Amino acid sequence: MRFDDGQESGNIEDRRSGGRGLPVGGRSIGVGTVVIALVAWYFGIDPSVVLQGASMLDNQPPAVQQGQSGVQATGNAQEDQLARFVSLVLRDTEQTWQQIFAQGGKQYADPKLVLFRDATPTACGTGQAAMGPFYCPADSKVYLDLGFFDELQRRFRAPGDFAQAYVIAHEVGHHVQNLLGISEQVHRARQRMSEAEGNALSVRQELQADCFAGVWAHHANAARQVLESGDVDEALAAATAIGDDTLQRQAQGRIVPESFTHGSSEQRVRWFRRGLDTGNVDQCNTFKAARL
Repeated sequence: MRFDDGQESGNIEDRRSGGRGLPVGGRSIGVGTVVIALVAWYFGIDPSVVLQGASMLDNQPPAVQQGQSGVQATGNAQEDQLARFVSLVLRDTEQTWQQIFAQGGKQYADPKLVLFRDATPTACGTGQAAMGPFYCPADSKVYLDLGFFDELQRRFRAPGDFAQAYVIAHEVGHHVQNLLGISEQVHRARQRMSEAEGNALSVRQELQADCFAGVWAHHANAARQVLESGDVDEALAAATAIGDDTLQRQAQGRIVPESFTHGSSEQRVRWFRRGLDTGNVDQCNTFKAARL
């Protein structure tokens, strides 16, 4: 990817210099929470579900931790360069979604993106690096431990800067859903459903976020020519690597479709590609799609 204007986002909150380890904000994170979080992330379960559950078991709300505004130098040149790339991607999503919302007569409110290490308090509970990147609708923030990108390359064999950008754009897609009221509708509907029905609805929500990521890429490239040769293949490889069927096959040697929460590899690729090809938000209505 290339960002010729070099504009970084003003909505980065850098908490990476706040220390490492499990104690966060004066609280201790239980081992059980860590294990559940790791399992949830591995199987593609929405981390906010685990976070909110853990928060409810604690009488004290998570302590507020404010990071530094903008990417901060940590002494790790490679990581700091990656952090700046994240800031560039976030800024580009802001430009794209501001324009799309304006065309629809709406105003886009930028999300914050929090960079952290290991664990951090959120409005959804305690966030864990083991969960991978996630979006918390309660505070409109995307949370990211940069170590996930190393996992994306080594464990999931999905290297490349556009693979990383796809992950960020997917989480921003959840923010778009939150602004449009879709997240709240899904949350209310799931409360009246069985677990299997709720999982199926979650799949539609996640696939729409994939499609929104594709919409961003379509408009960003049309306006600023950000894509380079091989970039699309990187994103498709990432979407394939984190499909529910692929993860389940690797973890347990079998596939359990009724437990899918994010969609199969084929579905994730298809919906990202749909957004990328059309650039049309209306084409991302997975909730009315007869075929996912």
